[in-house]
Parts: sequence; structure tokens; C-alpha cells
Amino acid sequence: MTLTTKLAWDDTVLPFQLDRSDIRGRVARLDTALDRILSQHDYPAPVEALVAEMALLTALIGQTIKLRWKLSLQVRGDGPIRLIATDFVAPKAPGEPAQIRAYASYDAERLEASAPAFEQIGAGYFAILIDQGTDMTPYQGITPIAGGSLSTCAEAYFAQSEQLPTSFKLSYGRAQEPGQTESWRAGGVMLQVMPEASLEAQGAPSGEDGLLSAEDLIEPDKAEDWNRANILLQTADALELIGPHVAPTELLVRLFHEEQPRVFDAQPVGFGCTCSEDRVRQSLSIYSAKDIAHMTTDAGRVTADCQFCGKHYDFDPLTLGFEAEKAPDGSPV
Repeated sequence: MTLTTKLAWDDTVLPFQLDRSDIRGRVARLDTALDRILSQHDYPAPVEALVAEMALLTALIGQTIKLRWKLSLQVRGDGPIRLIATDFVAPKAPGEPAQIRAYASYDAERLEASAPAFEQIGAGYFAILIDQGTDMTPYQGITPIAGGSLSTCAEAYFAQSEQLPTSFKLSYGRAQEPGQTESWRAGGVMLQVMPEASLEAQGAPSGEDGLLSAEDLIEPDKAEDWNRANILLQTADALELIGPHVAPTELLVRLFHEEQPRVFDAQPVGFGCTCSEDRVRQSLSIYSAKDIAHMTTDAGRVTADCQFCGKHYDFDPLTLGFEAEKAPDGSPV
């Protein structure tokens, strides 16, 4: 495989369908985008791993939704790793890349570098939020933290909240090719039963903590197809998933050649942040002059840093809040 071929699949999500099984899916590869996400911060290894997994899930899930603006994933827990948040912003025009960003909040004093990362989230919830724009009501779905990974949390969410049997196979980590610098790479496959008018549980929930699982929703006449596709998916190894020497199209043939895979146009993905000076001003517009005074530093400025990209904003306090005395350009209001 040539370098050009490898680069063609970097930072992409490839939709596909298994015609024999009536199952849809996505293959995602993140490298430069994931490196950009993680280079904005100096996370400890357990936090880095969870952010990488969450970013990959976000790319896979975001591409399945007819999105006008933004999909967000959040995990909140009572452990040392308190929050992981990601955004997937839809392309502004056909052919342009979707934008993805992520960040985490953690308690450095409680974090154990050698302990399993997922266990350090503790009890909490996994949430998906869909915001289709200013003229639409945002949607939010929540499910408890379950299983042993963020991908199992996502599977539980789709079973519980969307009644869509879903499974993931993911791989991520630092990789280095001869003559190249070490960098983050991630890759994964998502399988999902094609949405139908209605799906009902076939029995009592069998998932952790009484939650529905994918198997609970599979109709008996489709169980064999679902099980066969997932058995084949589990044969994928880490190097096949993250590439770069196995193209996603080749991976699908290796895994599912008897399932009649059919691919669609790939979606490019890149790191991007939607923060701006105007957005920060808007977020502060609800505060009074007294509130703004409490935010003002000894140097007489109000500052803010974007948690996603680290960009620093610096404001004249008299230009902020609903009692602002000056316009942003410094002229009297």
C-alpha cells in the first residue's frame, strides 16, 4: 500500500451496509485529528486512553445521525476521572470535514496511573446530546455507567434509549512507523441493526444493572445474522483496526466478505473548535455588572480559556454582561 493510499483513509468515517444481514455500520480511522485533540492537554495515561476511546465513539456515532449542527457525548462520574466531553460538529457544506473536539476533567490527587482507566470513572452516567440548531429543541438521552468500557456504555445507551442493537470493536494507542515520530492512532467498527418502525424487548433485560442489551432486542429470525456478524467483527485485530496498512475497504472484505458489504461515501473528520470571542461574550451576557466585577482579576481584566482547544480570551469587564458600559470595540454603549 502506498503512502498516498494510507493518507486517503486517515481521519475518515466510512459508512457501509451488510446486505445479507440487513446490518449497517461504520469504519472510523483517527490519527492527526486525535493527535490534535490530545496535544491540547497534558493528560495522564489513563485519561488519555479514555479521551481517545470517547473521540473514536463520537466519530462513529456522529456519522450515523442526520445532523444539522452538533452531537455531544458526555461521561460523568464520581471517581477521579470526573468528566469526559466530546463534540462532533456537522460539515458546513458537502465534502467538507466534520469537526471533532474533546476534553476531560480529573482529580490528579486521586488518580492512580497504574489502575484501569475505566474503573476510575466510578458511578455516574453516559449521555448523548443532539443539538440541531437554534430553531430546534435539543435532545438528550442518558444511561447509567455500565460494563467495562466506554464502548459498552454506548451499546447500553442504544439498547436502552434508542432500542437499536449496536456493537463496537475499537482499538487505540500510540504508534510509530520506521522513520516517523510516535503519534496517536485509533480505529474501530460500529455495527447496528437497521432502524425499523418499532422494536420491543424479547424478554427481561439481561444487561448489567437491569439494563437492556442488544441481544434483548433482536427478533428471533434476525438473531443468527446479528450473532454471525458480531462473531466476525471480533476476529479483527488491533493493527487491522487502526491501520494504516489495511484500508477500511480491505478490512470489510476480510471480515464480512460473505455478508455482501456495500460501502458509501467516506466522511472526512478533522480537529476543530467552535469557540470564539462572540460565543464567550454571549455566555457572559446573562451576568450583572456586580457578577462581572467578581470575575475581574487584579489586573482589571476578565479572562477565559477554552477547555477544548486551550485558546485564551481576555476582555475589558466594562464590555461584558447585560449592564455593559462599552461595546466590544470600546465605544460607549
